[in-house]
Amino acid sequence: MRNASSVCLIVAVLLLAVRAMGEQDDATTEIAPPATVIEARARAILLHETIEGALQVMHRDFFDEEDSRLIPSASLEDVFEELSRQFNVKARWLIVETDVVNVDHKPQDKFEHDAVSVLASGKHRHEATEENLYRYAGAIKLHSQCLKCHVKQRSSTKERTAGLLLSMPLP
Repeated sequence: MRNASSVCLIVAVLLLAVRAMGEQDDATTEIAPPATVIEARARAILLHETIEGALQVMHRDFFDEEDSRLIPSASLEDVFEELSRQFNVKARWLIVETDVVNVDHKPQDKFEHDAVSVLASGKHRHEATEENLYRYAGAIKLHSQCLKCHVKQRSSTKERTAGLLLSMPLP
């Protein structure tokens, strides 16, 4: 019970932080859309690192195989919804070197198929600019303890890769 409560607490804190950033009354604190691809890349890297870090901590500290009700990546999808609503930043998971646990995580277009190839090759990110949209795919490392759920028929415990997709409009 402690682990499920801890995950809920972390998600609630993240949601409140994201909501608070979007509800600032002072116009000087409003986050404008990125003005350049370089700025969009910096934001995507920051978001990727934040989300990957939260995911790794939740898995390390709160995933209890004896008492599992919720998986951390699913908990973060609530955060993704809030990022989309507040900031027009779209985020979702991408299957790279894992089993299909959720069909919504399969690559859906050329950029995402290319991202799977790039991330599976060992690179940390793949990015593209399409019209007024910046797209970023970042690697998420799955350590041996993650493989119990993400790779059912495994013959080794070597790390695998999943991905995090982020997109945001450009002016």
